[in-house]
Amino acid sequence: MGHLPPFPPDHPDIERVRRIALALPEAKEKLSVGRPAFYTKKVFAWFGMSRKVDGVWDHSPISVGVLLPEDERQAVLDRPAAYIPGYIGPYGWVGLLLDESTDWVEIAELIEESYRVTAPARLVRMLDGGA
Repeated sequence: MGHLPPFPPDHPDIERVRRIALALPEAKEKLSVGRPAFYTKKVFAWFGMSRKVDGVWDHSPISVGVLLPEDERQAVLDRPAAYIPGYIGPYGWVGLLLDESTDWVEIAELIEESYRVTAPARLVRMLDGGA
């Protein structure tokens, strides 16, 4: 018997993250550890990675996880909506809670930056309009 997904698979925020992520060159989606993951050769965005709240794990936050350059990661971690996700946080990932106040333009920029960090150079060139 399989596990139930931690949130509805058609949640509107998953749909928004999906549209942003899959618009990037050769991006694909897979289910990994029960969560949507967006990748080329490597994952560049996760939806809903766990976080600790007052010492207790919240396994289904409505959030997006991205891998950013260290200086940008530190700036993002200063925001109230940011957290270090379980499992992947020690590897440089940051999570951002999504709600009605989310700036989706900024989320798209962060997902693109994570894509740039993880995608092969050929795909980054495609993103930039090169061959």
